[in-house]
Amino acid sequence: MTSGPSHRTDAIVGAMLAVLLGLMMATEWHGPALFGRAAEVMVLPVVALLCLNVGWTRRIFVGVALALAGIAAATRDDWLAMVATALHTAAFIAAFFTALASLRNASASSASIQTCGRFLSDQPPGRRYAALTMGGHLFGMLLNYGALVLLGTLAEANAARERDAEIRGHRIRRMLLAIQRGFVSTLSWSPLAFAMAISTKLVPGASWAAAVGPCLVSAAILAGTGWALDTIFKPRLSHPPPPRTRPEGSWASLWPLLALLAVIAVTVGSLHLATGIRATGVVMVVVPLLSLGWVVIQNLDHRPFATAARRALDYSRRDLPAYRGELVLLLMAGFIGTLGSQLVAPLVSEAGVNLDAVAGWQILVALVWLIPLTGQLGMNPILSVSLVAPILPPAAQMGLTPADVIVAITAGWALSGASSPYTATTLLIGALGKVSARTVGLRWNGGYTLVCGVLLSIWVGLQAVL
Repeated sequence: MTSGPSHRTDAIVGAMLAVLLGLMMATEWHGPALFGRAAEVMVLPVVALLCLNVGWTRRIFVGVALALAGIAAATRDDWLAMVATALHTAAFIAAFFTALASLRNASASSASIQTCGRFLSDQPPGRRYAALTMGGHLFGMLLNYGALVLLGTLAEANAARERDAEIRGHRIRRMLLAIQRGFVSTLSWSPLAFAMAISTKLVPGASWAAAVGPCLVSAAILAGTGWALDTIFKPRLSHPPPPRTRPEGSWASLWPLLALLAVIAVTVGSLHLATGIRATGVVMVVVPLLSLGWVVIQNLDHRPFATAARRALDYSRRDLPAYRGELVLLLMAGFIGTLGSQLVAPLVSEAGVNLDAVAGWQILVALVWLIPLTGQLGMNPILSVSLVAPILPPAAQMGLTPADVIVAITAGWALSGASSPYTATTLLIGALGKVSARTVGLRWNGGYTLVCGVLLSIWVGLQAVL
């Protein structure tokens, strides 16, 4: 049970994150600059309080951030402005995470979500992979990493009912890979994904509306390649498979999920185009309001508004602080990457590195491979993108559009999500499949990553020259 002081600390952290979300909402919607400054300052006590109850591996990131701040103070006259910029990135990540996690919280009590996930996992072998890829994609947009837990748990339960050990082993691996690959395909285009949120913030002139079209092609490549490889290299059984029964339910069970996603997409897209506010800024406002509305609808028979208010309070006090380890990692990745890029940029220039001499399409292809390669070294994509994106020449100077750069970054981010042994996706899939994250990233997804990397390289290259 949570102790008294720890419970009070969680309540304080939750309240501060809620305030920080409000401040960043105002900042994104062109509020006074004072709100942004207040959010930057608030990051410091939030991280300090979160660090009271996280492991040493997370505290190492805080130590690296402090060391970089010290180096900046010792070597740069404008170090305060540099640190403020890095804190602003961290504040944005904290606010975006707070908004997205509210949707995950609302979905936890939805019976229709459970029914939909169970129907997808119970599909017969001929269409199970495609169904779970679609489920991983749709649920991933809604629940983020919670999609892997929900669908992965249902897949694990489905496989456990199989008495044949050979079939059971093949089934759990293929089901989990379908879910993971469907999920990572959302990273290439979804306005609810950190990949799109961070990259559009770091690339000058970029917007979700301009990039979403070609990014959807990337998503199709990621999802379609997974299905094609599974179909081509379908495992051969040593004996005939037993007859299969029809799954309970129907495809109509998907309509609540599709309806909710349609509402989010239409609302975010319409407000983004109508107001000119960045899609991530719109998401910060729309998603928490829709989450509250969803809880109200779930409890129409029993004090809906009072229940929604209680759930919002519980979310702030208990559920949100429970993500402390994930929050510290994400915030520090954004801070370290942003500050590190500002420290490295002059060194790159002094070393005579001239990216202007490199063709734009070559830079895009390099981005597709660089992000998953750094993921093999333990770098979170937020860290690697925050470090690399700011030192790139302006898109126009490379003969590209900002959307071209976004397509390359999000494609590389998705590949890192499939292959890096240090990302949440491979760690969760490994835990569900009872194998190591390295097995998932390199053995299960090694060939998939290479094939997708080649196809995505061709796509971003074509996008650059068209």
